[in-house]
Amino acid sequence: MNIDPRQVCDDLRLGLGEVYLPYALDRKYPNAPKEWKWQYVFPAAKISVDPRSGKRRRHHLSEDSVHRAVKGAIRQAGINKHGSSHTFRHSFATHLLENGYDIRTVQELLGHKDVRTTMIYTHVLNRGGKGVMSPLDSY
Repeated sequence: MNIDPRQVCDDLRLGLGEVYLPYALDRKYPNAPKEWKWQYVFPAAKISVDPRSGKRRRHHLSEDSVHRAVKGAIRQAGINKHGSSHTFRHSFATHLLENGYDIRTVQELLGHKDVRTTMIYTHVLNRGGKGVMSPLDSY
């Protein structure tokens, strides 16, 4: 599934490392498709031809590949509970709330338009009177 990050640098040297940028950003910022900050975190293993431009380039890893890899890792680890890559999203939100982040920050990070959607995560906390901690409690 993963390729060596050095491969991306090799792709750039070979002229294959440009990434596709939406909304004409590549015309506005001509060097952006080659800049490190725009490169994919999870690049695909194969080089493909971009049907829009005809350029040969490495695209990002497909979502399905990530989902299959997570499912395979859960099976391989012998975990007998349902889990998916989406489980990480739920865990992320729950841990943020457990660690005292405010609901509006979590809402923004998850991209929820309505805070009521984010509040679903608060039911698992169920802290009662221990919901507020003194700064001295962390020592």
